[in-house]
Amino acid sequence: MAIIVNLDVMMAKRKMSLTELSEKVDITVANLSILKTGKAKAIRFSTLEAICKVLDCQPGDILEFNEE
Repeated sequence: MAIIVNLDVMMAKRKMSLTELSEKVDITVANLSILKTGKAKAIRFSTLEAICKVLDCQPGDILEFNEE
């Protein structure tokens, strides 16, 4: 996959669990888990915005492009 999701890295830096993030972002743990493991095919900007607000980060901290 060319897009790498570093959500787990940002969560670790902020010492936040998946459950805590899901409550603050108002998204299910299952959907966050799909995103965290890189199995998601898309993400809504509103979801990305909410995650960035809660984790106090930029979209580039969570999403990374790799040509390989």
